[in-house]
Amino acid sequence: MPTISGIRIKLNAGRPITRPKLINADSAYDTNEIRGYNRKKGIITNIPVNKRNRKKPRKGRPFKFNKTEYAGRNAIERFFSWIEANIKIYPRHERLEQSYLGLVMLACSIMLWPV
Repeated sequence: MPTISGIRIKLNAGRPITRPKLINADSAYDTNEIRGYNRKKGIITNIPVNKRNRKKPRKGRPFKFNKTEYAGRNAIERFFSWIEANIKIYPRHERLEQSYLGLVMLACSIMLWPV
């Protein structure tokens, strides 16, 4: 939820975008609190149901889940695994958020550098 509230995408004209239209998340984020927060904000939640969080079957309509949109998460997961492979950039080694974000941006520019 703090991540969602910190989103600000600047546009060429008009107000910046502060709310995503869709969130794809891992089944670890399948909680009533997160789903309720997104519903109040008008954000579509695409999270698979985590069977470990559901002790009893839920009554009512099942949660919507789009497998084709969820498949796009693969690129993000590969990026995070690449970042974690670079030990210096790993979040637990950096104390300040600014230095961590600076290292992530440096690593991204190295990744995109033409060879």
